[in-house]
Amino acid sequence: MHILFLTDNFPPEVNAPASRTFEHCREWVKAGHQVTVITGAPNFPKGKVFDGYCNRLWQQEIVAGIRVIRVWTYITANEGFSKRTLDYLSYMLTGFLASLFVRRVDIVVGTSPQFFTVCAAYASSLIKRVPWVFELRDIWPESIRVVGAMKQRKVLDLLEKVELFLYRKASVIVSVTHAFRTSLMRRGVNGDKIRVVTNGVDISRFSPRDKDTELLLLHRLQGKFVAGYIGTHGLAHALDTLLDAAKALKATPDGDRFRIILLGDGANKASLRQRAETEGLDNVIFVDSVSKDQVVRYWSLLDASIIHLKKDKLFTTVIPSKLFECMGMAIPMLHGVQGESADIVEREDVGLLFEPENTEALVDGLRRLADDPELLARFKANGPLGAKHYDRSSLAAEMLQILKTQAGKA
Repeated sequence: MHILFLTDNFPPEVNAPASRTFEHCREWVKAGHQVTVITGAPNFPKGKVFDGYCNRLWQQEIVAGIRVIRVWTYITANEGFSKRTLDYLSYMLTGFLASLFVRRVDIVVGTSPQFFTVCAAYASSLIKRVPWVFELRDIWPESIRVVGAMKQRKVLDLLEKVELFLYRKASVIVSVTHAFRTSLMRRGVNGDKIRVVTNGVDISRFSPRDKDTELLLLHRLQGKFVAGYIGTHGLAHALDTLLDAAKALKATPDGDRFRIILLGDGANKASLRQRAETEGLDNVIFVDSVSKDQVVRYWSLLDASIIHLKKDKLFTTVIPSKLFECMGMAIPMLHGVQGESADIVEREDVGLLFEPENTEALVDGLRRLADDPELLARFKANGPLGAKHYDRSSLAAEMLQILKTQAGKA
């Protein structure tokens, strides 16, 4: 079977969509299938093309047996709604045009969060007369409303009409959460065409390891209880709550034993860094985005991982993929996301829950983990056991079966 996969994020980018797509496609190639990915030049989230790549109309490489076609896009940083929309639209056009030159395709997959990529996948499937799959990673554009990135209500209403049209036209929708499936069914989408394949973790890469000695010394973390957030610093993540916690800890007699690491980039990174400098929060360490291999080194520094999203009903439907990476690496969690992901944390017994945007609750959680080594050890031991339930190779096989059924290749 030949699978054509359209995505605007792919390694060496290290965000969740890039990792999921690569790890699934890699497993499909191992299973004997041909996979072609159409993407852009790697540039997320800074809007700067990675070393070794160019933003050209067409370039091609083979990555782990996957044929990767990179097309020209309008490149911008992950901030500013208008410019990002131009980025999405440019990929929709050039990705669709590139798909016309990919021959003998059995099925097309398009992945969100934003659905312009999915528009290109739908159009490509029409030309090729093959089924297409909508991989649903986010309820978009509703998430734009929630974070206030766009105020024009009429435009958002129009985008939602396009969204519902795409749901109806998809041969099958593969949702990353059960909550997304429920949400779509409430909006009139046929539940029989929605499958759930959650995010997961490559347990061969994300496994327990000792703290990285070199980084420990570099950031002067010896003897400190290190908590951290690793990921996009966006409007949805409300990371000022972490700075509020750092400020509260700094004001206490024993607060110097805590350090908070913020690794990544995004629309709010500059303002967060400026606030920390202005308020003298030297217990917060900012690290820019690093490669996938380096990310694992930074994960190893953490005694606790902070997972956080803005307090809003929409985000109760989200399962942050970093949850599974923390489990794989035996890192206890302070989980500030309500809903389905919180249920996983509780069920697998891998961390403490706290109310999103509640500084006092976050500080209490940090202190509880730091002061209770037995609790910390229990969460660490349970992490890798729970990660086995979300092994990426098994999930890739599950999605592959869905694709084979739709393509008539089962």
